[in-house]
Amino acid sequence: MATKPRKAKAIPGWPPQHLTPVPKEDLARSRGGGVVDFGEALCRIVKDSVAGSAGDPMVFRDWQKELLRHVFAVTADGKLRHRRALILLPRKQGKSAVLSAVALDQLVFGVDGGEIYSCAADREQARIVFGTAKRMVEMEPELSNTLKVFRDSIYNPLTGSVYKVLSSEAATKEGYSPSFTAFDELHAQPNPDLWSVMSLGMGARNEPMLFAISTAGVKTDSTGKDSICYSLYQYGKKVASGEIDDPTFFMAAWEAPADLDYMSEDTWKIANPGYDDILSADDMKSAAKSTPESEFKTKRLNIWTSTSDTWLPHGTWDLCEVPRSIPDGADVVLGFDGSFNGDCTVIVAVEVGEEGTIPHVIPVQVWEKPEDADPDWSIPILDVEEAIREACKRWQVLEIACDPYRWARTMAILEDEGLPIVEFPQSASRMTPATTRFYEAVINKALTHDGDKAMARHVSNATLRTDSRGSRLAKEKPGSTRRIDLAVAAVMAHERAVFYQGQGGLLPSVYLI
Repeated sequence: MATKPRKAKAIPGWPPQHLTPVPKEDLARSRGGGVVDFGEALCRIVKDSVAGSAGDPMVFRDWQKELLRHVFAVTADGKLRHRRALILLPRKQGKSAVLSAVALDQLVFGVDGGEIYSCAADREQARIVFGTAKRMVEMEPELSNTLKVFRDSIYNPLTGSVYKVLSSEAATKEGYSPSFTAFDELHAQPNPDLWSVMSLGMGARNEPMLFAISTAGVKTDSTGKDSICYSLYQYGKKVASGEIDDPTFFMAAWEAPADLDYMSEDTWKIANPGYDDILSADDMKSAAKSTPESEFKTKRLNIWTSTSDTWLPHGTWDLCEVPRSIPDGADVVLGFDGSFNGDCTVIVAVEVGEEGTIPHVIPVQVWEKPEDADPDWSIPILDVEEAIREACKRWQVLEIACDPYRWARTMAILEDEGLPIVEFPQSASRMTPATTRFYEAVINKALTHDGDKAMARHVSNATLRTDSRGSRLAKEKPGSTRRIDLAVAAVMAHERAVFYQGQGGLLPSVYLI
């Protein structure tokens, strides 16, 4: 009699909300179990806490074990799969203890001649992980009898490896060849310099790793651009969703949906895998009452904050998802937002149904500059023109709403071919009411979309710029690489689709607004 295969036991707190994929075969070969064994056998709790008393052996929770199994996955050639790992967790999840144990494991069992570094935004922060590791060595005779402990370093004479503490305050880190770098609270780095230097320095190593554990924070750094942590978070979401194929990058990010009640215990459990275990439930309840809302959401629920006013409340876009396409032959309005280089070009379709129905939004085509693009990369203009023609063959296109800036020649050609090109300048007078109407439609669930990952990213990147001329969509900071083009095109197309829906889908006598 055949037996049914046993289902894998669910692990409380696992998986996180964002997790980059790791093949089962690589997980089966993982060295994560060895890291856990080292930590539980030789590393001790250094101060009394909910997790245990000082001097007690470390005990990794199941979700922490699964995390390390993923981080230290091994490919078929016997090497570590990942070179960069980003772990995003709220406070009070044992981040520093885990990072210290991992760094010591690399010092003891890592490569000969290894260089292991603890890095942080300032020297005091960097000393937290290093100091914890140093105390672990002092508390365990088997480690203290082997390793040589100094003020700012720990040396392994058996392998010639050294573990040092660094901070972004140091003038330069050139000349280092790190085999393993532990970044604590990466979100606080004032600029990407330290991460870049350590990343470049590990180029000659066979199996190097940049291992960062951080809470969320403000999206921008001291330069006014996306922080290195937020940039990696955005990159990790693309890898997790399949938009980018990068097997060397790992991310596990726990976070609470911002649209949920931040005072609800159910919300706290979503973001905190160690809730009511290594994180005291009473401490969480007290923090919710005494901490400002924005700080509580960032540090305890791991929700990124912005220095600008965000456009849509977090999570509202997701609630409008209806995973379907627009049928061939349906009435649609196309929204076009174009650029030649540096940004991206997009086409969005919005279905025009009968009066009283809900418009449906889908992206048709996206040309977005790749992360590793050549400096001379530009939008393929002929491909764009052909994609618009194909869309007009597929659907009954009532209008192609576009801002002709820098695309006047293309629009003139397509209009000469009989396509319904209509100018929609992205001026405040046009975009303010269109943006408001789109916002209200999302909040009231008066539109739907197909759940496309790229569009969700563009929508979440969009902020609202308000001045004397009105409100309209904008990037958070000038020069930001976070795209919003799909959001802009969707607003334009939705505005015109609502107009046609009120007219019963009839074409106007002339294509002028």
